[in-house]
Amino acid sequence: MTFGFAPSAATSISAQAASVSRLARMLEPAEWAAAGIPLLRNPREVVSGLHSRHAPTPATAVVAVLDPEERLAASASFVPRAAPVDGWEFRNALLAHLRRVIPHDLRRRTPVRTAVLLYCREGDERWTEEDGAWMWGLRDACTLHGLRCGAYITLTRGGWQVLGEGRGGRRPNSESPPANLAETADPAPSPLRGGGGAVEAQRRTAAR
Repeated sequence: MTFGFAPSAATSISAQAASVSRLARMLEPAEWAAAGIPLLRNPREVVSGLHSRHAPTPATAVVAVLDPEERLAASASFVPRAAPVDGWEFRNALLAHLRRVIPHDLRRRTPVRTAVLLYCREGDERWTEEDGAWMWGLRDACTLHGLRCGAYITLTRGGWQVLGEGRGGRRPNSESPPANLAETADPAPSPLRGGGGAVEAQRRTAAR
């Protein structure tokens, strides 16, 4: 005869509540696009510079703070600990690294510096729930550190993509070697992927 205990109703309800909470702590592309995230003037230069400095591999996050002229003020890279996808966990990790590399701007009435996040991962450029959790975490970490919330960028085998905007490129990618920092400056604006069209149209494409 085998004895055992069936999970109680309270345990089941608690697990469901935790799952719902995790889902609430993520942003979909349409929500991100509607949040008024400032556009990078030259995303290719930002991405190439961060790739050259940190050489991220899949599952590596690179958080960077840009000054009003879009110059790099500070950056840090890290691999988040293995845990269920949760914006709250990502927020805490981002905030911890921001506090290590740059003082907060909470005394300012209006944020003047912007934080951007580059996340190197497997898969393609399409939005995932993990991306949504990183978006939520970035937005919340910026609020708690007195920064403007900036772009969320994915880096995959196919290249890089600014989610919610539709801008991207094939290099650098998650498999390309880091370039010399002197070679990363690119004065030309990055074209919209897909051959043009309005940003809003590109955002709708990214949201699908």
